[in-house]
Amino acid sequence: MTGGPKVVVEADGGARGNPGPAGFGAVVRDAGTGEVLAERAEAIGVATNNVAEYRGLLAGLEAAAEVGASEVDVRMDSKLVVEQMSGRWQIKNPGLRPLAAQAATLVRRFDTVTFGWIPRERNKHADGLANAAMDRAAGKPARGPAGAVVTAAEPGAVGPARAAAPVPGTAAGGLDEEARQVAAPDSAARAQAREVAARAAAKGGTARPTWEPRPASTATRLVLLRHGETDFTAQRRYSGRGDVPLSERGRAQVAAAADRIARLVGDTPVTAVVTSPLSRCTATAEAVAATLGGPPVVVEPDLIEVDFGAWEGRTFAEVRERWPAELDRWLASVAVAPPGGESFAAVTKRVRRVVAGLLSTYPGGTVVVVSHVSPVKILLRDALAAGDAFLHRLYLDPAGLSVVDTWPDGNVSVRTVNDTAHLH
Repeated sequence: MTGGPKVVVEADGGARGNPGPAGFGAVVRDAGTGEVLAERAEAIGVATNNVAEYRGLLAGLEAAAEVGASEVDVRMDSKLVVEQMSGRWQIKNPGLRPLAAQAATLVRRFDTVTFGWIPRERNKHADGLANAAMDRAAGKPARGPAGAVVTAAEPGAVGPARAAAPVPGTAAGGLDEEARQVAAPDSAARAQAREVAARAAAKGGTARPTWEPRPASTATRLVLLRHGETDFTAQRRYSGRGDVPLSERGRAQVAAAADRIARLVGDTPVTAVVTSPLSRCTATAEAVAATLGGPPVVVEPDLIEVDFGAWEGRTFAEVRERWPAELDRWLASVAVAPPGGESFAAVTKRVRRVVAGLLSTYPGGTVVVVSHVSPVKILLRDALAAGDAFLHRLYLDPAGLSVVDTWPDGNVSVRTVNDTAHLH
């Protein structure tokens, strides 16, 4: 969301019993003025403190995205959430991993996101919203951050206009001493935020860059494997949705790749082998799973190859001869599809759905992803924050291996691209 405002997100959550009746609160402020752009508060039933804290973080990040923020400074009094989202602590509780993965997905919508711990007394606004939500759920008069009775609101709604708590840690001249007002629905700040959000709605973002080495144990690792060779591969033909099986050479390549993956992961268990539904991939996935001791093989339809339409089964030379203008347009733009086929832009949407799902389902795990040239190239392009020309400049061999690590705060490390040492 380049060009949007910089905001501060204060988030908190709590449970009366741990586990017990729980709720969260979140505040989004303009980082320069302290003006409150949005509030979120909701009772979430019976949960633990940590679950409620993560829910507060999710609500705060979603609200920041809605106002079009490009830079987000998250402040929480939960040391656990801050350290886990910063990638310094492992997420050992399986109940928190899906929440952390959802937060990591949201982080990618911004240019930069930082996480910082603050004492509880400096997080009173979000804490007050969380308690007000729990009070409302219990049928008690709801009290806001300053103790004043507030009216009931729909879960997740933007809060009413009232005095805002000061933003801690701001520069001299102001916000620690002077209360600010919540931005009214027609305020200049909200109008600007809505305008930026509209411009940026279709754009993604990246986490704050870092040169600091990250512990691999806190990352979700995707081991990307292109299927083994088929007859179409050897004949240099477009091979998309056609269900062409592995050749004899392809099966040998897959066996070598499976052994290479086993050495690569060592004692680290592989959580799942996720594969395209086409047989050249499912056969590859089953061979890998057998070598790794039997992790589940999960078929993911969105990992299927691009649909080449009229070019399916044609040689590269035939397509150049019969469809020269269409081929040039296709090579020039990811928005252009082959005649009767699918564009790379469309493939990108489904590949991104797959990645978000993997990070949410297998946080902190190691997953082997078996797919085709186009989905793997697109995944690597996104991981490297590269341009579309990358798709035509990267070569991927049959049974070539690539490795991508993703941390809860959204940072990504591409460790290997098209490793083929096992094939020689």
